[in-house]
Amino acid sequence: MAMMLDESEASDAELIGRAKGGDRGAFGKLLERHYDFVYRAAYRWCGKKVDAEDIAQEVCVRLGRAIRDYRGGGAFTTWLYSVTLNAARDMMRKSARDMAKTEAYGVHALISGEASAEPEDPAEALWVAVRQLPDKQRDAVLLVYGEGLGHAAAAEAMAISETTVSWHIHEAKKRLKTLMRSAGEV
Repeated sequence: MAMMLDESEASDAELIGRAKGGDRGAFGKLLERHYDFVYRAAYRWCGKKVDAEDIAQEVCVRLGRAIRDYRGGGAFTTWLYSVTLNAARDMMRKSARDMAKTEAYGVHALISGEASAEPEDPAEALWVAVRQLPDKQRDAVLLVYGEGLGHAAAAEAMAISETTVSWHIHEAKKRLKTLMRSAGEV
């Protein structure tokens, strides 16, 4: 009798293959293994715990449909980061549409659910500034500095060239210096 590998010992590639075939246990293990990565990326992108949880849950739902499309050409986490960024952007667009509707009817939110005080931690102040960058610059900084990816892996996740990632990082650094100076952090 052949020995079965415990799911915790199975590689991502094995779990992906089994999940594509409809194995719910393998899919669940894959989600369990990478949920913290998805949540962390979502939190760095939006900066709010509640929104990051919503994004992470949306990624889990999307992953159920999208796993069949994963071709395995690059690292699974690179592909997963792209799915996470798309979910975060979709949530931002939906939030902007909802806000526009709310303002159009003259109804204002009473409680945002988050304190508006300035962050005391300098690192958090920097991430607040990163979230103010234009989309591509923010994504490049989050991938390279937040997730520790190289420029090549970030380029793959963003579907742009490695040179373009480097340019976005360069521009982001210039803009962050200005933002941090105006906030009194530098």
